[in-house]
Amino acid sequence: MSKGDTYIHGIHAVRSAVKYAPAQVAEVWLDRARRDARMQRLNEALRNLDVPVRKVERRVLDSLVPDAAHQGVVARYVGPPPRGDAELSRFLDALDEPPFLLILDQVQDPHNLGACMRSAEAAGVAALIAPRDRAVGMTPAVYKVASGAAERLPFFQVTNLARVLRDLKARGIWLIGAAGEAEATLYDADMTGALGIVMGAEGTGMRRLTREACDAVVRIPMRGAVESLNVSAACAVMLFEAVRQRFAISRS
Repeated sequence: MSKGDTYIHGIHAVRSAVKYAPAQVAEVWLDRARRDARMQRLNEALRNLDVPVRKVERRVLDSLVPDAAHQGVVARYVGPPPRGDAELSRFLDALDEPPFLLILDQVQDPHNLGACMRSAEAAGVAALIAPRDRAVGMTPAVYKVASGAAERLPFFQVTNLARVLRDLKARGIWLIGAAGEAEATLYDADMTGALGIVMGAEGTGMRRLTREACDAVVRIPMRGAVESLNVSAACAVMLFEAVRQRFAISRS
């Protein structure tokens, strides 16, 4: 594979890529022994693509994505290069409504990134921002877990997250970070205007400079014995509280 290419595996992930980013699907391998209804539907979708579709033995798929649950389908995805700081600035300049952003500070698990992408796209987030260093980028697992959101949600990997956060604040974007030890809860926060929700890394949370850049830090109130949520679950809670508030304002 050339730089920027990746393998997507799993029926739902490949169908989403075919549906939402067909120009990026360069090649597909299918398990020749699988002939069920789901595979037939995928075959029908692939007929409209001008790309090689190869029916192979399962061992070939196993070699392409070792130790992955590929479900009998693997695609080579020619993704665009990561968008960076300059592209982010132009993207924000072009928005015609108050930005609603998700910022992830050094999230390293591809399953968490994929789940955060899926929640963000469902919540109507305009873009996801993450640091380029010590954070996961776009991997096959991210595409699979995101289930089509990765193709639709603008994703920016920036060189200096603290500097980007300062730039966002200069644009009038209110930054709300999540931390379990915060005194205020997310239900105390106003999430109705230009907004960036900031989530920290697995286990360690937000870095010091990231936290200091936030205008407010809030927690998700926990009623049970569990002390914290996985970052992707917490991300969904934060995002959809913002959706609730913004929807209420739009209807008033």
